[in-house]
Amino acid sequence: MAGPAKLRRDAGVIGLLYASLGSIIGSGWLFGALHAAVQAGPRSVLSWVIGAVSVLFLAFVFAELSTMFPNSGALVHMTHVSHGDLVGKIWTWILFLAFVSVPPVEVTAVLTYANNYMPGLIHPHSGLMTARGMGLAALMLAGVVALNFLAVRWVIAINSAATWWKVIIPIATIAILMAYSFHPHNMVSHVHSTPVSGVFTAVATAGIVFSFVGFQQAIALAGETRNPSKYVPIALISSVLIGMLIYVGLQIAFITALRPQDMSAGWNHLHFTGMFGPLAAIAVTVGAVWWAVLLYVDALISPLGTAFIYITASPRIIMAAGEMGNAPQHVTQLNRHGVPWVGLVISYVVGVMFFFPFPSWQKLVSAVSLITVLSYSIGPVILLRLRTSLPDAPRPFRLKAAGVLAPVAFIASNWIIYWTGYAVAKWMFSAVFIYIVAYLLWFFLIRRRPVSELGWQQAWWTLPYLSGMWLVSYIGPGGVMGGRGIIGFFTGMWIIAGFSLVMLWLAVRAGQTPEEAQRCADRVKTLGSSGVDSSVYPENLEPAP
Repeated sequence: MAGPAKLRRDAGVIGLLYASLGSIIGSGWLFGALHAAVQAGPRSVLSWVIGAVSVLFLAFVFAELSTMFPNSGALVHMTHVSHGDLVGKIWTWILFLAFVSVPPVEVTAVLTYANNYMPGLIHPHSGLMTARGMGLAALMLAGVVALNFLAVRWVIAINSAATWWKVIIPIATIAILMAYSFHPHNMVSHVHSTPVSGVFTAVATAGIVFSFVGFQQAIALAGETRNPSKYVPIALISSVLIGMLIYVGLQIAFITALRPQDMSAGWNHLHFTGMFGPLAAIAVTVGAVWWAVLLYVDALISPLGTAFIYITASPRIIMAAGEMGNAPQHVTQLNRHGVPWVGLVISYVVGVMFFFPFPSWQKLVSAVSLITVLSYSIGPVILLRLRTSLPDAPRPFRLKAAGVLAPVAFIASNWIIYWTGYAVAKWMFSAVFIYIVAYLLWFFLIRRRPVSELGWQQAWWTLPYLSGMWLVSYIGPGGVMGGRGIIGFFTGMWIIAGFSLVMLWLAVRAGQTPEEAQRCADRVKTLGSSGVDSSVYPENLEPAP
């Protein structure tokens, strides 16, 4: 290959909007209405609003940050600038897990719907994938990865076409379900059969926040647009607002289309034939069989479209990790189309591994929601720290009232993590703690570096933060949340709010000095988005685990 390949800047504002909106409308719209209704009943409409508003606060934060660091894999870079190498390594691992785990969720969604016309992919009682289903899932994921070896402009074009389909079909579904079956009294029926806490837990575990965090795709592809200062904020905010309108409409249409007898035992015992494919099943029940057929087709297109764009973005996170010395340098290699092909291969291998511990959509979506929100919870910390350490840095988009909005975004992020429950948190926090221990062992025992080079002064707050979130989940409500039941649900929310403000203050104070932050920012600029410059981080070129 003659000369270094460079990432193409082919994504315009519409392409970025399609990337985010196309990720927001994935498998969440096929399953979210059902799972939200089971947990919150008619109040599930409020769950979608809470989820959208919570994510919108994060979108506001990243609208400023992404224009300061308009590189692909920007969160990796901005974390290093704000809090140094150790925090950067920890959050690179968290971010990688967040991105690479989404395509398996979407592929699982395809197979769950397909089981209605291809029996044998999902166990009828447990809802888990069979061996045959796992094999087909691995092949399907391989096909999505193969398409991503195309040039970025073709990736954007394919996703743009799929996004039009993905937006039109849910909107049409709202109209058709309401036209064929409309029982408005369902909106007030059996309201008290679900706890008020279900309004919040549904945000984290019914696929609501999982859907909305698709806004991040515009950030991941920021390095491939010519005008990130203008295009990225528009794409971030617009995608969340459009997604909220669609999902609220779908939830209302789902609830009002149900037969009253379907929830006669209460929403938490909602049952109807064909629940593995809920929207298509309801379409059949109300007489819109022709639309059910189209929904089965969409159950293939929408999830795979989301998997497609996440597979597009996750190699760019790996590439950024290589640029910052968090991964071997060869992961930054690009093919002749300017695509980070090594990252694609890694994304596929790790993605397939997720099928084994989490062999169902329901099991995967809560875990992915937690780790994704955790990956973006550092955004408010970075924003406030850089306002102090780099006050004069160019900010094409400057968030107003950041002193209020950033803390609210941090609290909202931690609430969502708490709402997923200890049953999920124990696994995802364990994955993070294992990486931290492995890295420390590698740093001290293999590289034999002194403590002074670790960067603990900027990273010490991560241990009480992660441990505190784990502890509150542990002593939180039992039942489906899996905690010990020592504190009540809303007591835990108050504790999380206070804890978040304390940790935010400590984390902001622990950031790099203005001089260190400026040096790191200058180095990031030299990277651009064309690959690693070996002179930038010579001390980091030995790969970390």
